[in-house]
Amino acid sequence: MVALGQDELVTPYVNQHIATVKYKPLAKGMIWPEGKVLPQFAAPASEVDLLDLGELKLSPSERLLFTVLQGLVNKTQPRIMLVDRGGEGKTFWLENCSLKANKITSPWDLFKKYKNEVSGLVLYGKNQNQHFINLATTIGGIKNALPMQDSLYQALQAKGFNLPPVITDLTKLELPTEIDVYEYLYKNYWKDCNKRLYISLSPNCTNFIRDLAVATKSAVIWLDIRKKEDSVLANKFLSDMHEGKSFIMGWWPEERTGVGLGTTHGIATIAADFFENATLLAGQSQQIQIPAVPKMPKPENKIYVTFYMSDGDNIQYCEHSLVKLWNDKNRGIIPINWTVSPALIDASPQILNYYYRTATKNDCFTSGPSGVGYALIYDVFRKRFNLTNDSILTTYTRFSQPVLERSGLRVITIWDDINEKQMEVYANNCRYLYGNTREDWQKGEPLKWFVKKDRMPFVPNLPGYTNNTDQIYKTWKDAILHFDGSKPLFLTAQGVAWRMTAENLVALKERLDSLSPGNIVVCRGDQFFNLYNRANNHYFNLCLLPGVQVTSSDKNANNDALIDGSPSGNYQWKASKKGSQWAQIDFNDTYLINRYVVRHAGAASMDAALNSKSFTIEVSTDNKNWKTVSVCANNTDDVSDVDIAPIKARYVRLQITKPGKDNLVRIGDVEVYGKTLN
Repeated sequence: MVALGQDELVTPYVNQHIATVKYKPLAKGMIWPEGKVLPQFAAPASEVDLLDLGELKLSPSERLLFTVLQGLVNKTQPRIMLVDRGGEGKTFWLENCSLKANKITSPWDLFKKYKNEVSGLVLYGKNQNQHFINLATTIGGIKNALPMQDSLYQALQAKGFNLPPVITDLTKLELPTEIDVYEYLYKNYWKDCNKRLYISLSPNCTNFIRDLAVATKSAVIWLDIRKKEDSVLANKFLSDMHEGKSFIMGWWPEERTGVGLGTTHGIATIAADFFENATLLAGQSQQIQIPAVPKMPKPENKIYVTFYMSDGDNIQYCEHSLVKLWNDKNRGIIPINWTVSPALIDASPQILNYYYRTATKNDCFTSGPSGVGYALIYDVFRKRFNLTNDSILTTYTRFSQPVLERSGLRVITIWDDINEKQMEVYANNCRYLYGNTREDWQKGEPLKWFVKKDRMPFVPNLPGYTNNTDQIYKTWKDAILHFDGSKPLFLTAQGVAWRMTAENLVALKERLDSLSPGNIVVCRGDQFFNLYNRANNHYFNLCLLPGVQVTSSDKNANNDALIDGSPSGNYQWKASKKGSQWAQIDFNDTYLINRYVVRHAGAASMDAALNSKSFTIEVSTDNKNWKTVSVCANNTDDVSDVDIAPIKARYVRLQITKPGKDNLVRIGDVEVYGKTLN
């Protein structure tokens, strides 16, 4: 790759963090390559067995048994789905993931059908410490066995059930405390567990994510980090894991101490305490259809505001609760930023696709804190940094970058805060981002606004994580009343999704309008950050400007798809004829340009061999005199993200000189970064 600007040779940004993980359907088993948060399971059977735990009124010990059975069976091929009391409706995801089901009326029919696929039983006592449930689950994953309570075992034997053999009997163990149980687990079984997942789950949650735990041979642990002994023991487990690459999945007895401890080790928490059917949903196609991004509003001296809905980092919220908010008839009236978990790309890609498929142009999706998994980098309540090691943050952000890009999330809501040096790490390693928010809890000096690398803003949500729109109104009221129209004003806030709706935000917009009629512009997060950069003379994506025009050598191609913000298959610029092609962008004004991004076919999970192999980038101020600023030969990257020496241009031309394997040009998306001339 060669990048030229004016008369100077510059070193381009190297695409070292762009994902090369491709989705290929599996007939059997599962794979867990580097760069994936969770393993990919085989495609589900044409008809899965559906067991309704709530309708059948199964006891907690029975729920545990069938959830573990689900994991042990589904790790070969997903064939079991369990439903309970999800707010979305029991068959909602069954229908929206295009799955067919055979409803099982007797749980023991399901047990008989699949019991030969397990190696035996792990027996634990009804009257033992409840944490034996987690120990038995962990052993079950390692030994391909079902945890069974002794009283249930005796009852089934009395009924003449032909049960698998007991291969581990825990009933005689005397481990009275949780420390005793998990010390025993660490000493005897931790060595056989995978070190990529730590399942933090209460023994009371018997039918959530345990299928994933046993399928992946993960330890299931429940320690309260507020207690010294628990914290010391959790540290022992986490110290054996991989910073920036391993994850905690589930939840903690107390949020900030638990998430904070994981963060000190560079291990983020994926909130998932009530997530169901992980082993089934992870077998769905991982080809994400990111929707097109609408152009940003015309830049004017207005008041630009943006609203974030919280808690999307919890994938059980995405599975169960967001669906209810999604049905609000007011959704789509104004732009709203919905936080979701980037981990959905692996945990349940079709849940993410459902929201993308049903989104309006005013629905924008952003990442929960603080990248892939919840990393509490600075705890404002305890006034301490949980993460001070820059190498750990570098690993975490480098892992986050391709996952964010594959899932289409261009804004991160960072909790609670980060320092300027850490901002630089994000700017270096998460170039896909347009910007980041931080939480201003008003516990000290108001947080300042920063822009790093002349392109990436870090702005405080003020207020952050508020329960009601009254607080947003009161916080913003004075700034809006004193707005004089001499320059744009930018305001951002985050609301608690458990207590706020689209209807509330629409009503808030009307109240804000009354303070400064005609001046309030509600923006999507991606638009907000680009507008902010433009207003403050930082580099922004020129392709988001209204009125940008695209022409090309192919009269039959969909030229708008070249800069629509989505690389996905349905939104690609695709030539109608084989051979070299060109496409040209007119920004209607001259800007100082310093970077371009070309997303090729592979950015949409297509075969990387279809990526354009050779191309040039040319610029012009008058559409007559052209200058080559970048030459790419022998390209294999899915994404070409290249810095060039700053140069004035109104027109940018992409010249594809050598298409991909089938000699047909496909371009997922193009971005050009520039700023206004002084």
